[in-house]
Amino acid sequence: MADLVAPEFVLLQQAVIGRYSLERELGRGGMGVVFLARDVALDRPVAIKLLPPALALRPGLKGRFLAEARTAAKLSQPNIVPIHSVEEVADLVFFVMAYVEGETLGERLRGKGPLTPNEAARMLQEVAWALGYAHGRGVVHRDIKPDNIMLERGSGRAIVMDFGIAGAATSASGGEVLGTAQYISPEQANGDPVDGRSDLYSLGAVAFLALTGRLPFEADDPSSLLAMHITKTAPPVLSVSPGLPRKLAQAVDRCLAKGPADRFPDGEALAEAVGVSVERAREMPVPVRLWLTKGQESRLAYLIWYAGIGVGFGFSVGGLTFMLTQSTTLATLAGIKAYALTPITLHAANRLWRLRRLLAQGYAVDDARIAVRDAAERRREELTYEYGGEPPIWAKVIRKLMIASGTTAIGAVGVAFLFPYSTTVELGVTALISGIMWLGTASLQTIRPGRRITKDLGAELRVKFWNSRFAKWFEKIAKLGLKKSAIPMELTYRPTELAISLAADALFESLPKDQRKELKELPSVMERLQRDATLMRRTVDDLGGALAGLGEQNDAGRSSALAGAAPGSAGAQFVGTRAKLRADLVTKRDEAAGRLADAVAALENIRLSLLRLKAGTGTVGDLTGDLTAARALNQSMERAAEAREEVERFLKPGRNAGHLTPPEPHRV
Repeated sequence: MADLVAPEFVLLQQAVIGRYSLERELGRGGMGVVFLARDVALDRPVAIKLLPPALALRPGLKGRFLAEARTAAKLSQPNIVPIHSVEEVADLVFFVMAYVEGETLGERLRGKGPLTPNEAARMLQEVAWALGYAHGRGVVHRDIKPDNIMLERGSGRAIVMDFGIAGAATSASGGEVLGTAQYISPEQANGDPVDGRSDLYSLGAVAFLALTGRLPFEADDPSSLLAMHITKTAPPVLSVSPGLPRKLAQAVDRCLAKGPADRFPDGEALAEAVGVSVERAREMPVPVRLWLTKGQESRLAYLIWYAGIGVGFGFSVGGLTFMLTQSTTLATLAGIKAYALTPITLHAANRLWRLRRLLAQGYAVDDARIAVRDAAERRREELTYEYGGEPPIWAKVIRKLMIASGTTAIGAVGVAFLFPYSTTVELGVTALISGIMWLGTASLQTIRPGRRITKDLGAELRVKFWNSRFAKWFEKIAKLGLKKSAIPMELTYRPTELAISLAADALFESLPKDQRKELKELPSVMERLQRDATLMRRTVDDLGGALAGLGEQNDAGRSSALAGAAPGSAGAQFVGTRAKLRADLVTKRDEAAGRLADAVAALENIRLSLLRLKAGTGTVGDLTGDLTAARALNQSMERAAEAREEVERFLKPGRNAGHLTPPEPHRV
């Protein structure tokens, strides 16, 4: 009800009566008050932003605000809030814009904490598109911050508000810019002329907060923040959140470079860099995705089911009723055995039925193998981001209690299984109490584990299972009586080395048993080659990202001071170090690309030899030669793994090119 009696509400409603019907206040700040209203003629919701009356009365400000708002109203881009009209009625200045249902990025971060790397990458890319579009038309925002970025409900689309309008007011408002000093660019804080690259710096600060949960610079007062933006280098993102994708971190670090020339030249370049910074989740065909996810929700049910073994044993044997006889106890133990096997049997039957459905639609176990592998990779990334750091003390203590109580419960039940005739009331009570304690502490560990976690045990076990011979037996059972498969509507994405390896594996399985026995080492050799190729592909990508972070186009014209630096000066040393770093990166990238090509070629040779053997034009001896060459390449790749570790050290925060900044004169 407070909105209905606010002076601005009454004044604005009187000014727009008959055209807009104000409903409630959406928010307010130094830049004005925003109201939710209804457009009477078009019967649609709109948002009306009213310039603070005190600012509207300042000489010259009203005219500039109207000019900037009308310029911004000409912007038409999916990631910019459309402005329907800019108006002046009596002493009121306001603009009417589309109402976006959702929440601001600031509200999202305050309510739920940092974004995931994929969420942050999408937000960063979409805002960069909006900035690039506006900058190309001469409009600079000047006030990019989380509360000026809307996240649309449902779609998650990032939409920028207040384009050019905030800058019009703050530039003539005598210090209002200090309200967002956390995101201000060095040149704007220093009073220098600004262009679109100033917005990119502010967006870098926003992305830093969205990824890490903290700002690049923090201080108690705006003046100190301004000084830090001008004089201090922002910490590398990876130094705050080590689990982030390297290319995404490099893009954010480059946005936060002190000199505008060291940042991305425009929003399109930033959007392009972010587009490849996080590997997009591969789109699985719907049947494969359903096969992978269905049944995952039953994990909690299995956990509770098995926790009931200890609790049930405690209730039955622990003396809660003293009327139990020896035969009753033995019958209870038999029931517990059946109880333990029931979910395993049901789960296996369910997975067998779902695999049969998948195969009936034209897919193969290879598709299942790819799906579980990709799911495990994504899970590793998520866990590293979420739980890769040092856990709090309380979580460590609870984990120790969980292990102790679980060990005690298992021991008590185990003793009862091994020595059923010696079961005592005390043993049952022990199983009951420890089982309940384990269930409680295990539940707390799902909230915050008491150790660093980078892998999901269940996901890793699924990968091992679907790469084993058990999966082939599982497939044979699922295919019993199955009609000829249809052609699948969609194909599962397969990297080159994986596609070759899967084809070779299928050819190997189709060989006669005696030939498979002679070539028994072939599957393991192919697996190592595929793994080596994947490792080298990742190395090439990482080094390519580091090279992109150098900002090669800026070296020639970085500044007149560096361009004409005297030999031995700090500027000359910087240029020399940067050139050497680039040369080292190029050399390492080319070496990794060569190893990738060798591994793929070795896989291809094995596949071709298998094809010839199956067609009767080749011999086992040909394949033996291929395997000898492949084993030698494996050994070479093992030595290359050490080089990969060197690359990891080389690309650590503070070492890579994206974190090299040129010396700048001290500003007073």
